Amino acid sequence: MTGRGLIPAALGVAVTVAALCLWLIPAQGQPAPEVAVTTLSGKRLQLDELQGKPVMLQFWATTCTTCVAEIPHLKDLHGEFTDDGLRLVAVAMPYDPPEQVRRMAQDKALPYTVALDREGAITKAFGDVRLTPTTVLVDAQGRIAWKRQGRLDFNQLKSEIKARLKTAGKG
Repeated sequence: MTGRGLIPAALGVAVTVAALCLWLIPAQGQPAPEVAVTTLSGKRLQLDELQGKPVMLQFWATTCTTCVAEIPHLKDLHGEFTDDGLRLVAVAMPYDPPEQVRRMAQDKALPYTVALDREGAITKAFGDVRLTPTTVLVDAQGRIAWKRQGRLDFNQLKSEIKARLKTAGKG
């Protein structure tokens, strides 16, 4: 292959890998994986215990600049929708040192649940999540309702949340 052919080939491989990563997350409408998260306070929380309420999982890292930049918007979402039933859980990536996660959660005064995934079981269950942020919205029936990798469009996300709250009888 010539030098000119390498760039399109590399670009094609990169697009394919990105698409596969997104497709590995259980498909919309499929049941969310039955996983348990360990919160910063050490409490174990089963995802299926939250059925009846929509749950937003955001896979993030303290070293991810997009993740950190989105924290104020996530705090706003939490404030706007938590009384209506939305449960927001930020899942720290397995490589993120727990003390660093704790420090950021405290420094940023995160009001939502922050979970550690030390063994990588949660990221594996959701399709071996590697890119941050990755956001998954689970409906009140425990099915994957919406998913995105990368920077969020918060207006679109709010619409998705409102729709899930409405179907849960909360909106």
